[in-house]
Amino acid sequence: MKIEQIYTGCLSQGTYYIESNGEAAVIDPLREVASYMEKARSDGATIKYVFETHLHADFVSGHLDLARQAGAPIIYGPNAQTGFESYSARAGEEFPLGALTIQVLHTPGHTIESSCYLLLDAARLPIALFSGDTLFIGDVGRPDLAQGSALTTPDLAGMLFDSLRTQIMLLPDNVVIYPAHGAGSACGKSMSKETSDTLGNQKRVNYALRADMSRLEFIQEVTDGLAKPPAYFPENVRMNREGYEQIDRVLKRGAQPLSPQAFEAAANQTGALLLDTRDAQLFATGFVPNAINIGLNGQFAPWVGALIPDVRQPILLITEAGKAAESLVRLARVGYDQVIGYLDGGLNAWINAGLEVDHMPSLSADEVATQLALDELTLVDVRKPGEFAAEHIDGAINLPLDTLNDRMAEIKKEGSVYVHCAGGYRSMMALSILKARGFDNLIDIAGGFAAMQQTGRFNTTNFVCPATQQ
Repeated sequence: MKIEQIYTGCLSQGTYYIESNGEAAVIDPLREVASYMEKARSDGATIKYVFETHLHADFVSGHLDLARQAGAPIIYGPNAQTGFESYSARAGEEFPLGALTIQVLHTPGHTIESSCYLLLDAARLPIALFSGDTLFIGDVGRPDLAQGSALTTPDLAGMLFDSLRTQIMLLPDNVVIYPAHGAGSACGKSMSKETSDTLGNQKRVNYALRADMSRLEFIQEVTDGLAKPPAYFPENVRMNREGYEQIDRVLKRGAQPLSPQAFEAAANQTGALLLDTRDAQLFATGFVPNAINIGLNGQFAPWVGALIPDVRQPILLITEAGKAAESLVRLARVGYDQVIGYLDGGLNAWINAGLEVDHMPSLSADEVATQLALDELTLVDVRKPGEFAAEHIDGAINLPLDTLNDRMAEIKKEGSVYVHCAGGYRSMMALSILKARGFDNLIDIAGGFAAMQQTGRFNTTNFVCPATQQ
């Protein structure tokens, strides 16, 4: 028996490969599926099932491509409705896998069709639960993402309470919980950085599994403080429900090297968004005018989804050498399939062609502190509201990055605007967006809030622990 968790940090997403006696199953596969096929070949196994815990909102599943390549059925829990051939299993239905059995637990609450898959060993003892977005480590799934449902968020939260207490919490304490997401995902509020745990320990430490918790208390706590879901979530649900273009075609179309002249012509003719995936500080030293920076070295795919509203938007890529293919795959994971090419030779080729290059001024925290001592400055903090509430520079304006497209009118175009986040990754995204929208007097604070704190030269608010805020 083999249980393999394939965890993708960029998406904070866990997918699972299970094999027994030459038969394999994959749960919640990523968009690119070649690795699953290779695992099965290496094991001398056949992929027998492709299981989906629900219709995902935060990424595009690889279910269609994997089912086609493996010749395996796509299996959901009850109530799943799709635009392609799939099997909607009954609650309690079992699927043999070698010496193992996978049993369906219908656990609505995150969505109507949300289901968990209970793995039974040869003696029919439960050993693992693949809990999807129903139960996370340290949290539970948010109940406000169900698309096309007449049920309210409190209705779904109540269903989630029942699912947890009438099914999952009745399982043996030694059952290992394997969730679909961990810390950093927008599918929950306070997930742990751990990616698996025993049910018994979760009963001790997970706030949502408290034995003395009433249904009303659960609904109030689970629904309190939910951030607005990213704009791309409904589009990903649509693609997962209705279908999408084969990944091989998407990657082939995007992998078109364009000379600087062809790149410029394509940008002018198509109105494509110019997406620069290089490191933030490298971007600052020089970039193609109007390019948006979202670096591959962070949570790239979720930020693409948060900042580029339309998944159908044509995109032209500027990347570091050898990073075009990775950029394409990571865009496809969240449904951005309309890449039409990349700048061959990168920014160096652009410069050598004599084309215009823009720059982003960047000052050290010490330099900003010196200027702040002499004059009032417009400081924009693009961290999350909770980060800002915990501690911030006196006088700073909080414009969380994921709200910037809607709130940039609050930033004055007169005078210099100094922008920071925690360490520099998010602030460069914000700066690039503002620059493309006509803001000229922009300055990056290198190293962000962490560097500013280290100088000891900035007045900050008193620290408030995030737990205390909650």
